[in-house]
Amino acid sequence: MAGSSLLALIDDISAVLDDVASMTKVAARKTAGVLGDDLALNAQQVTGVRADRELPVVWAVAKGSLLNKAILVPAALLISAVAPWLVVPLLMFGGLFLCYEGAEKLLHKLLHRHEDDGKQARLEALADPDIDLVAFERDKIRGAVRTDFILSAEIIAITLGTVASASFVNQLAVLSTIALVITLGVYGLVAGIVKLDDAGLYLSQRSSAFAQSLGRGLLALAPWLMKTLSVVGTAAMFMVGGGILSHGLPPVEAALHHAAEWAAQDVGLLSALLPTLFNALLGIVAGLISVPLVGLGARLWRTLRPSTAA
Repeated sequence: MAGSSLLALIDDISAVLDDVASMTKVAARKTAGVLGDDLALNAQQVTGVRADRELPVVWAVAKGSLLNKAILVPAALLISAVAPWLVVPLLMFGGLFLCYEGAEKLLHKLLHRHEDDGKQARLEALADPDIDLVAFERDKIRGAVRTDFILSAEIIAITLGTVASASFVNQLAVLSTIALVITLGVYGLVAGIVKLDDAGLYLSQRSSAFAQSLGRGLLALAPWLMKTLSVVGTAAMFMVGGGILSHGLPPVEAALHHAAEWAAQDVGLLSALLPTLFNALLGIVAGLISVPLVGLGARLWRTLRPSTAA
């Protein structure tokens, strides 16, 4: 009897772990857009500090990210337990915010392509002996942690939508796993990216011809990697954000399902790409609509705030 009870317990634990692993994979796929943006933004946020301070700054931001998730995960579990009806609206808001961020970045690239991105100003600040580098780093860290909080909130909201119908134990396990894995993965990659040029410089100064060639390749790769991360992250934001919106709007999801069935009969392989393309198009449209609306709301707020304070 004791042996059979132990085997039943092990079987139950194995089933829970399988469920957690499966839901974690689904959540990771749905948060791919935020992860690409999170990686690109944080790599950009921590650049501009002295080379010997890059890793300590990344570590400080990573600790701030863990604190953000220590706040967000219990808040998500509380919402799921007390007001589960809020999960879908929060998920829709997160999807719309993804589309908004993607559209804002896209429009900024198109409309301000010739403007200075601030890199020269950062270099001048580092060269100025009157600049307080401790305060400069502290501002960098605070800005990066604030950005991380917004992106982490999106990740947790999307993950919560994935496990909304699961048990509390599974929700806790999936949210905690996603929070830890994403933090370690993103900031581990950020650390590698910001030190990629240093590694390239080190190798290019070695006596070996192979090491020199590899070093020059890394030096050439570093700026292109940042650009690629930005482009891929923006595209993924539209696809993931549009996918969240389409799943939250039953008529849109039904139309997409019928279109996929039609494409499967008449277009063949394109049917596999059609949902992704449709989600990306929906994300672009939603983002382009939301950008002027947010701008109008911000202007109204700035207009009304003085009279309210008075």
